[in-house]
Formats: sequence, structure tokens, C-alpha cells
Amino acid sequence: MGADARPALPHGAQGLLFGEDLSEQDASTGYRGPTACRAAGITYRQLDYWARTGLVEPSIRSATGSGTHRLYGFRDILVLKVVKRLLDTGVSLQQIRAAVDALHERGVEDLAQITLMSDGASVYECTSPDEVVDLVQGGQGVFGIAVGRVWREVEGTLAELPTESLDGAEVAEVPGDELAARRRSRTEAV
Repeated sequence: MGADARPALPHGAQGLLFGEDLSEQDASTGYRGPTACRAAGITYRQLDYWARTGLVEPSIRSATGSGTHRLYGFRDILVLKVVKRLLDTGVSLQQIRAAVDALHERGVEDLAQITLMSDGASVYECTSPDEVVDLVQGGQGVFGIAVGRVWREVEGTLAELPTESLDGAEVAEVPGDELAARRRSRTEAV
């Protein structure tokens, strides 16, 4: 099937890269920016820049003005962590952006079932054991990122972090969250 036969995905639709069979996610529950940053291992500045430039936009809720907060879904955070891993291997943000756009254009539906390879300068999609052999025989050293493994890491990290529903109410509080306990005690005292 040629690339022309697949529909292009709009920017911000990275959720469409995943199959629904891996994990059912609540579309009305998300994670605020600082939580997404902690789970993905990135700075808030990176998160903000990537959202403003369309690399990884929040699928639950975008910021719509002063005082509103972006809410990132699980899949958004998975993509953030994959981007971070690629940056860590030495791939430029420009190359990562091109790779994400190419995946969108090709209509990749289940990112967790592919392995992304990098030689530090480019990103490759590996869909079979033969492709791995071909890449390695080419003489370039490559880094593999098994997205399914990153998926499990993000899932484990997010299990310990707070979520928020679309109506603004916190859904779950993290045990041992000292700051939340202090805020709660101040509001109860008033």
C-alpha cells in the first residue's frame, strides 16, 4: 500500500498513533504540565515549547488563555518521553519533528508496536527483524527505543502522580504529597 492511500493525521493527533488495545484511557482525565514533565523527564520549558510549536500537543485540554491549564493524556506523555529519549541519543529536535510528521503522514496507527532506531542523526522505523539487520550492517551504530517499554514506564510513573478531570477537580491525590496536604490544611483552617 503506498503512502498516498493513507490519510494524513492533523497536528496534535498523536493519540491516533496508538491502538486502543494496549490500555483503555479515560478521555476526560489528564495530567497537568508539571506532572507530564515529571513523568516524561523533561523541563516545563520544553513542554511549553513543544505544545506551542505543535510537536506534542495536549489531547485532553489545550490552554485557552490566562489561568487555564493544559491537560495531557497518557499517550501524550508517552510521546513526550519518546521525544526525550531521542533527544538523549543526540537526534536534533528538527529531525525528531520530521520523524513524527512522517509517522503522521504514513498513518502509523500503533506506535507501541514499532521500534524506533536512531544513529544519532536520523530516526528510523523498524518493523521487522530484517530491518534491524539491514540497519546494523550499514555500519552505523543505532539506538533502539521500544515504545512498548516506554509505555510501561510512563504507566508506572503516572500511577504515583495526581490526575485532574476536565471539570477541574483533582481525581486522585498522590500519597505523601506534602504540598497538597499543606494546601488542604490551610483551606480547612479558614
